[in-house]
Amino acid sequence: MQHFQRRDQGEKRESNQMVFGIRAVIEAIDSGKEMESVFVQRGLSGSLFMELKALLKEHNIGFQQVPIEKLNRITRKNHQGVIAVISPITYQNIEDLLPLIYEKGEVPLLLMLDGVTDVRNMGAIARTAECAGVHALIVPKKGSAEINPDAIKTSAGALYKIPVCRQDALGKTGRFLIDSGVQLVVGTEKTNDSIYDVDYAVPTCIVMGAEDVGVSDDLIRISDKLARIPMFGEIKSLNVSVSAGVILYEAIRQRQLGK
Repeated sequence: MQHFQRRDQGEKRESNQMVFGIRAVIEAIDSGKEMESVFVQRGLSGSLFMELKALLKEHNIGFQQVPIEKLNRITRKNHQGVIAVISPITYQNIEDLLPLIYEKGEVPLLLMLDGVTDVRNMGAIARTAECAGVHALIVPKKGSAEINPDAIKTSAGALYKIPVCRQDALGKTGRFLIDSGVQLVVGTEKTNDSIYDVDYAVPTCIVMGAEDVGVSDDLIRISDKLARIPMFGEIKSLNVSVSAGVILYEAIRQRQLGK
């Protein structure tokens, strides 16, 4: 195993753990390590690679096929055409976590991030969510920011504390939540209803989307409420991490008033 680091304006940053070599990656998966990303050389073949490919499929771990030049830029050692980055956190499953929240007699407050790909936004949102007492962050396996050293640092360590659930499909997860008594509240500009018109005292999952495209139509269609943040200036949008904080703390305000 080796570590690779990134430097920003001369500042040493926390490192991600990297595994290279087909056998080493197989052993890491077998030992239960969470994979943040897996890079495979294009055109790679052979029986050992087929064993790895079957294992990735068995554990539902996606991988990117890349030119060998990219792998060589990551490490100069003998990577055998495969490099994996181990996640610094252990992901959870909302189907397992939600019943535990109910069993403790707590009212679920969840935050789903649909297509938030900027790691610093991810970190900032996690920090706010942890401070607000959110029970879990829900992200998709594909199309989400990596939990990497930049995300960890921006979160001030919150990503080590708040459960992060990485789900196969957010639409399916949304339907599970609705069937489990959790309302879906989508933060979007595609409505005239205000965030202040929503009752957050009930079990709630707030859904935030990428700044450029917003929340997917699939989630909007099944949502219980659409809500927008009132805008009064010339700039008609907020950074997604700020928007998430505004809505979360409206939910906290209502829940505090209800006690």
